[in-house]
Amino acid sequence: MTRSEQMRDAARLWREHLDADFPADLRGVEFEGIDMVMLDADTAGCVCTWLNNGGALDPKRRRILQARFEDLARVIPQISDPSGRQYYQRLHQLALLVLSVPNAK
Repeated sequence: MTRSEQMRDAARLWREHLDADFPADLRGVEFEGIDMVMLDADTAGCVCTWLNNGGALDPKRRRILQARFEDLARVIPQISDPSGRQYYQRLHQLALLVLSVPNAK
């Protein structure tokens, strides 16, 4: 997959994420000490910054996104509601796309 294809796919997934409602049953919920609202906010903030910066993410946000990517992998299997699971799987896929693209120069 080329860089432009990854950017296009990430933009498409980002639009889907923005159109999706946050799973109400996950508000105030933690899995393994991970707050689900903050997991969403942190991941989304890094993805949004990456898209707005033309595929560049500073080292601090890249570290945050890597940590949140790992958190997503741990908590997704614990989400019982299919729509909530889908919501966080999309975030996981977005994080993977961003992390797999070398920073733009």
